[in-house]
Amino acid sequence: MIVSTKGRYALRVMIDLAEHRSEKYVPLKEVAARQEISEKYLENILKVLVQNGFLEGLRGKGGGYRLTREPDQYTVGEILTLTEGSLAPVSCLVQGAAPCPRMSGCRTYDMWKGLDDLIEDYFGKITLADLAAPDEAGNDYVI
Repeated sequence: MIVSTKGRYALRVMIDLAEHRSEKYVPLKEVAARQEISEKYLENILKVLVQNGFLEGLRGKGGGYRLTREPDQYTVGEILTLTEGSLAPVSCLVQGAAPCPRMSGCRTYDMWKGLDDLIEDYFGKITLADLAAPDEAGNDYVI
């Protein structure tokens, strides 16, 4: 599993909004500047997060974006699954995948399934609140 730029940037944006949530709506321009992400690219990520209810946006003066839930109500797993589509290490474990004709004799399925379970369990336990440091808001995240 390789997490794309879209998934990594979505996490950075969500962390940024968690750290700056005392403000009503956080302008796109501010998030983009702090995270050093182009506004145009960020708009695409924010659109997906808004469409899926992770964020709410407000246009116009005083507008911007904000979380729809408390930071401890978001998991890294759900954010990455939304932006990546799947965190499965192999295609046969992607939800809704066609059954593999080799499944009955597959020597590696249990290994891949075990890794998939570890990934889901690991990312499912880490919340946005765990990653955000409101007292130390900044842009020093993993790129």
